[in-house]
Amino acid sequence: MKNDEKRLPSTVYGLPSLPYRARQFIAALRATVSPEECALAAATLAPAELRLFIAMPRYDQRHCLDVYHTLVAAGHSDPLLLRAAIFHDCGKLDDAGRPLSLAWYVAATMLKRAPALYLAAARSCPPIAIYADHAHRGARMAKAAGSPPALVATIRHYHDPAPTGRAALLQWADELN
Repeated sequence: MKNDEKRLPSTVYGLPSLPYRARQFIAALRATVSPEECALAAATLAPAELRLFIAMPRYDQRHCLDVYHTLVAAGHSDPLLLRAAIFHDCGKLDDAGRPLSLAWYVAATMLKRAPALYLAAARSCPPIAIYADHAHRGARMAKAAGSPPALVATIRHYHDPAPTGRAALLQWADELN
């Protein structure tokens, strides 16, 4: 599928279908970030935010840049929204700044299909807990990086059930990618 043909994934019980998740997994394995996109991140983010972006694994960097490009293609130019898009998944880094392995992403997305099991795993398995709480964690990291309060709030709320403002736009673009 071309970038300009993005659509929401088909869902089962409100969750993306398994074939969609399989395509996402393969895309993660093949993820690349061009030198021009690295320069874009460097020109857009504050230095401490850029360090968070650089610490993310390549597949999360690719995803965040795809979210950024989706917003730009839709005509959004709000600098805080676009900054948030570029590093909104930084909360998937553990407390030592290490990224979660792709295997934990697969486990977490599979567990989401069984909400009670997912919640139990999030309480007892640290990598699943990081994944489940990554929006809040990312907001704390953005705040510690000196990001403006409105940007921190965008990252904090983009996974809320009914976000508003910038968080709603970030959620929309995130779901397309």
